[in-house]
Amino acid sequence: MVERTRRKDRTEVTFVLPADAPPGSVGVVGDFNDWRPGVHTLTPRKDGNRAVTLALPSAGAHSFRYLAAGVYWFSVGTAEAQDGANGRLHG
Repeated sequence: MVERTRRKDRTEVTFVLPADAPPGSVGVVGDFNDWRPGVHTLTPRKDGNRAVTLALPSAGAHSFRYLAAGVYWFSVGTAEAQDGANGRLHG
């Protein structure tokens, strides 16, 4: 799931996954962090899910994927569109 809060000069995007699907450490990797693993790792929330919130520019679009355990790339049906194997969000 992707949650959004639009602000005047940015959009706060929260990437949310269940606590155990997939198991282990999961991060979101995309053009907003130069596709660098480990920069935005999802952390546990009180509701049992894992999440990370990023402030992204409101203009433009952003491609992303999830990386689990440092080796398993995946995307889920939470993006507005697909860019090949990547999810795509519009600001």
